[in-house]
Amino acid sequence: MKFTNVALILLNTCMLVSGQFLWKVGLTRKANSFESIRSVIELFFSPWIFGGLIIYGLATVLWVFILTRVDISVAYPLQSIAYIMTAFGAYYVFHESLTLMKIMGCFVILIGVAMIGYSSKIS
Repeated sequence: MKFTNVALILLNTCMLVSGQFLWKVGLTRKANSFESIRSVIELFFSPWIFGGLIIYGLATVLWVFILTRVDISVAYPLQSIAYIMTAFGAYYVFHESLTLMKIMGCFVILIGVAMIGYSSKIS
């Protein structure tokens, strides 16, 4: 697979993780965000949630472009790097726990992604 395609998938993955992090920040700053329809509407117009939605929308446009260049059977599994980025990012940004089991799970994902990436080179 071309370096450009891998870079685009990595950019897309970073955008998705960034959007999730913005949503998490927005939700932690807004108490009782799902107690009424009005509070849900207000939540969607908070800068954090709205910013995450914008990033997700741009990531979707980028993903559609990526799918014109890369087999989905390779591109989608490579995007699972998001799980690893999220686990470590949540540890540093939100001070969530990073247990040995989470780290081992990240290594399993990384091994699987490497195997899929390698298989695309030999087929």
